Amino acid sequence: MTIPLACQEQLLPGAGLSEKYALAVSLGYQGIELRGRGDLALARRLPELRRARAEGVVMPTVCVEMDHFIGDFDPARSRDAVRNLRSQLSVIAELGGIGAMTPAAWGMFSRRLPPFEPPRPPEGDRQVLVDALGELGEHARAEGVTLFLEPLNRYEDHMVNRLDEAVALCRAVGLPSVRVVADTYHMNIEEDDACAALRAAAPYLGHVQVSDSNRYQPGAGHLDWPALLATLDGIGYPGWLALECRLRGEPVAALRQAATVLAQPGPRRAAA
Repeated sequence: MTIPLACQEQLLPGAGLSEKYALAVSLGYQGIELRGRGDLALARRLPELRRARAEGVVMPTVCVEMDHFIGDFDPARSRDAVRNLRSQLSVIAELGGIGAMTPAAWGMFSRRLPPFEPPRPPEGDRQVLVDALGELGEHARAEGVTLFLEPLNRYEDHMVNRLDEAVALCRAVGLPSVRVVADTYHMNIEEDDACAALRAAAPYLGHVQVSDSNRYQPGAGHLDWPALLATLDGIGYPGWLALECRLRGEPVAALRQAATVLAQPGPRRAAA
């Protein structure tokens, strides 16, 4: 099985998306994962993105990049996150992509750091997430794309840390347009057995982001890439591998290293 590889746009040197894409393809990637900032920034980029698509740039996914998310304690900030994600889903649909991804929240609260107890109980967290995912899932379904929910590690979020927790929320929403993102860095911290977690989440797994154990490019840490890639092959994973990491060393060499690692043990596709 061949899995396409994508690289996030900010990792690629170059003056614009076409130049970045040409470099990505030369290194072994097949697409560029966009970043979706707040204030409907991705929609404002539509003229640029339409030109890039006309020039052959493949943009399968967008990863939200804001300071507030769907699980925010402040209802107004949660609603604004939903508004931005609705827009990002519409933009990625117009570009011929597959979907947009978000965590429940990032950097808002951790039970591992003082004051340890969040201001909202777990049942409140769950209701806020189910409501937001349901609305976004219906919008994604209407647009013909998917919303992907990403678990983060315990120090970055207190609500959704493991794949099984994200799967449980997908089940509660009950829409095929809401699926799970597996991020190998967060899995390295939270999952007892990353390969077993991938197999268990397989029916709901829609996207995979990759970085090594230290958050640098694959090959710079100690993750067992042959085992992870073989597991994705074994479950018939249908999506992309998107490089989301820091780069150690000269950027082009680091991106080439990542693509080489991700090409093992067989041919795979990546989005830059």
